[in-house]
Amino acid sequence: MLAFIDGVVIPFLNGLYGAVGYIGVAVAMAIESAMVPLPSELILPYAGFLVSDPTQTERLTAAPWNFWVVVVAATVGNTVGSLIGYAIGAWGGRPFLERYGRYLLIRPHELELAEHFFERYGSATAFFSRLLPIVRTFISFPAGVARMPLPRFIAYSTAGAFFWSAALVYAGVLLGARWQDIRHALQPFDLLVAIGVIAAIGLFVWWRLGTPGRRRPAD
Repeated sequence: MLAFIDGVVIPFLNGLYGAVGYIGVAVAMAIESAMVPLPSELILPYAGFLVSDPTQTERLTAAPWNFWVVVVAATVGNTVGSLIGYAIGAWGGRPFLERYGRYLLIRPHELELAEHFFERYGSATAFFSRLLPIVRTFISFPAGVARMPLPRFIAYSTAGAFFWSAALVYAGVLLGARWQDIRHALQPFDLLVAIGVIAAIGLFVWWRLGTPGRRRPAD
């Protein structure tokens, strides 16, 4: 898995950031927030790594990477991607879910739960879900299905994304030049980590595709 990060993810981010700088951070975060599995847990710490190195020059400004500009770019990208997920939910709604939800690993009873949750905790959901790994990637879809008021969704989603982005970029800054040391220390476990992750993903997909929503008990 770490070899995959080194060989695929890091070169992708490095090429993207090297080509368009802060815009690359925004684009990567928009992709992640539009329900595509490109984890912000890699996108942002790597940008923080660039911030920690004063010799790294941002493409557009020809100046060293700036912490707060990265955070703002990430937040903007997150908001744009969230609006895409929101639009899919709002325009596709239940028919979209009934037709394609199974392939998205979403089950009907989960939508009912999400709708109930949004009716009761809508604003809090849009904020706090941005601070939760995995959940933050997909929460915009049920928000759109539940037709949470768009201005409120944007405001709370953006606020949550800002804190999430600042935390992960700062983590990357702290990691800084120690990345290579940590990478070499973990390298012997690459195969074990990869097998474990693949197995976990396979079991999860099998369970989601093979297990229908729980039936309600008879009255």
